[in-house]
Amino acid sequence: METNDLNFDNRINLEKLKEAVVQIKAELGKIIVGQENFIDLLIVALLADGHVLIEGVPGVAKTITAKLLSKTIDTGFSRLQFTPDLMPSDVLGTSILNMKSSEFEFRKGPIFSNLVLIDEINRAPAKTQAALFEVMEERQISIDGNTYKMKPPFMVLATQNPIEQEGTYALPEAQLDRFLFKIDVGYPNLEEEILILQTHQDRKGASPQSLIESLISEDDLMEYKNKIFDILVEGKIINYIAQLITKTRNHPHLYLGGSPRASLAVLNSSKAYAAINGRDFVIPEDIKKVIYPVLRHRIILTPEREMEGMTTDKVIEMIVQSIEVPR
Repeated sequence: METNDLNFDNRINLEKLKEAVVQIKAELGKIIVGQENFIDLLIVALLADGHVLIEGVPGVAKTITAKLLSKTIDTGFSRLQFTPDLMPSDVLGTSILNMKSSEFEFRKGPIFSNLVLIDEINRAPAKTQAALFEVMEERQISIDGNTYKMKPPFMVLATQNPIEQEGTYALPEAQLDRFLFKIDVGYPNLEEEILILQTHQDRKGASPQSLIESLISEDDLMEYKNKIFDILVEGKIINYIAQLITKTRNHPHLYLGGSPRASLAVLNSSKAYAAINGRDFVIPEDIKKVIYPVLRHRIILTPEREMEGMTTDKVIEMIVQSIEVPR
C-alpha cells in the first residue's frame, strides 16, 4: 500500500504546504520533463534549509531546473559562474573608498541574495571555494572586522560536471559536508527524450523562464519551513537514523563514514519529505528516500573498493539492507 493512501489525522495542517508543492511541480512540469526525484529533493532541501550540490553531465537540465524553481518563489535570485580566475571578493563583495566621505563602504557581492545558483563550483580554486564556508554554515559573512547576516531564506544550489577533470578543483570534504544533498542527475529515457523534443517544439522559441509564474511568497515559504520543526519523529526512527550513520563509520568498504552532521541532515530532510507528502510524522520510507543524497558525498570508499568499481550508492544500499527497519 502506498503511504500516501493511508488515512490519518494530522496534528498540524499541512494542506496548504502540500498544495504549494503540487503547484510548483506542475509549474516546473511545463518545461522540465521527468526528473521527479530531482525536483522533490530540491523542494525538500528548500524546506529543510539546506544547500544542494547537483552533479551531472552537461545538458541534463541541472541549471535550468534550479533557475525555474527559483522563479516559482517570489524572492531574490542570483547566479554566479565559477571560473579559475574568480576571486573571493567577486563572490562576497569588497570595500570601496567613497571619495565624498573619505570612508570605505562595503559593496555586497552576488552571494547576498536568497537563492544563489553557482554554476560549475569546482572550476574555481580553493581560495574562492573557501569563501563559501562561513556563509553556507552560519548564514553570515565576516569582512574587514564586520559581520553581515544573510536575509532568510538563503540557499546555495551548486552544479558540477563529473566527467571533466582538467581545469577543475575538487571540493574538499569539509565543504562537501556543508551541502545537505548531492543529487546525481542522469540522462532521460527514450519516452522522456521524445517528450523533451515535443515540448521544445511546442514552445515555438518562447523562453522557459517566461512560462513560469511565481507561486509562493517569502512569507509563505518561511511559514512552511517553520512547520517542518513540528513534524513528529518517534524514538525508534531516531534510533534507526543513528544506526544507519554509525554503520558507515565501521564499514569495511569505507575509508570515511558519515559525521553527526549527516545524522542531522537525514533527520531534517526526512521531516521535510514527510511534510511534502502530507504527513506530520516520519516513516522509515522517508529515511530511505533521503539517505542516498545525504550520504553519497559524505562517505569515501577505500582505494581497493574504488578500483573494483564499487560506488558509494551501492555501499549505502548494503547498509540500508543490513539494518532492521523499525515497525
